[in-house]
Amino acid sequence: MRPRISPFSALRFRDFRLLWIGLLISRIGSEMQVVAVNWQIYLHTSSALSLGFIGLARFLPVLFFSIFGGIASDTVNRRRLMFVTHLAMMGFSTVLAVTTFTGHINPLLIYLLIAGNSVASAFDTPARQSIVPLLVPKNYFMNAVSLNTILWQSAVVIAPSIAGFVIAISGVGIVYLLNALSFLAVIIALIAMNPLSQTVSKETGFSLKAVMEGLSFVRRSPIIYSTMFLDFFATFFSSATVLLPIFAKDILRVGPTGLGFLYAAPALGAVIAGLIVSSLGHLKNQGKILLSAVCLYGLATILFGISKSFYLSLLFLFLTGVGDVVSTIIRNTIRQLTTPDYLRGRMVSVNMIFFMGGPQLGEAEAGILAAAIGTPASVVVGGIGTIVATLILSYFIPKLKNYQGDEVLLSN
Repeated sequence: MRPRISPFSALRFRDFRLLWIGLLISRIGSEMQVVAVNWQIYLHTSSALSLGFIGLARFLPVLFFSIFGGIASDTVNRRRLMFVTHLAMMGFSTVLAVTTFTGHINPLLIYLLIAGNSVASAFDTPARQSIVPLLVPKNYFMNAVSLNTILWQSAVVIAPSIAGFVIAISGVGIVYLLNALSFLAVIIALIAMNPLSQTVSKETGFSLKAVMEGLSFVRRSPIIYSTMFLDFFATFFSSATVLLPIFAKDILRVGPTGLGFLYAAPALGAVIAGLIVSSLGHLKNQGKILLSAVCLYGLATILFGISKSFYLSLLFLFLTGVGDVVSTIIRNTIRQLTTPDYLRGRMVSVNMIFFMGGPQLGEAEAGILAAAIGTPASVVVGGIGTIVATLILSYFIPKLKNYQGDEVLLSN
């Protein structure tokens, strides 16, 4: 293992730093909105099944539009594409705020606005992930991935607690308004960035050939598609987050403030683990570390499901964050550095179906199962499913378990 480095090394590069700060502010607003939407839906319906439908509203647009988002990312300027998508997401949050303030909000409208936001995300995510290798040198990329993961999880640490207090004091409408304003941070950062040295294939275009080129690349790369399968099955079975309002209100009885801490606990574990990973430099035995991290995620989910103590629940959620972030950093580093620039958008768009489909369909599965057998049992079954799926993938795709990490560093 290489000597420790600064966990913030990639921030020395100006354009990456600008985008990172903008995304941090925007993500805090978006995570506040996640809490607000879940809380508002549960207050309107008192139904675990209705919470599960939030996942479907987020995933179905990704299923239908992600491949087009990937082609767009490989065809047009990624910075301009992100500018448009963030304007669109700002608009959806504004409508949520206005309809809530005027009393015209209802569950159906919330689902439709969430779906619209997911359409924008289907175009934004391939561009956002594919732009990072253009902003930092290759040997700083794992550090940049770690910082982006820390960014995401820091927002989850900060935002839910803020959202819980804001909802308790002022209601969910203010949360939606704050999220709409937060998108300005990314828009300003994009305007301030230098032109990108992006490789754009003039032959790509929106065509069946372009779609098949992306799918074929993923199919020919076992280390890429195995991490995608791992991502999907782990998050499908262990999607306990959508059920946290039920734990906060009916099981642990800690209310909206406690709900904020429950949301923040896994993110806090992720931030701490992310800082450690980003300071280690290159990791060896990455395949074994990846599989162990996902198993930790599943085990901690099981323990959370059977816990009746608020503080033990926080601990187990903290451990889910540790397992999740270690596997996320390794998976994203492998996929981005293994993929040529002109294919990155399409690779990410395929991966979106897995990394968004897993948790979103998992939320629907968790809601349905919770309605059928109870919330704690649903979470426990999900944790068991995560571990079983990980062991099966490890057995049938041994290249994943044997992956070291040097393969990416030595590739062109």
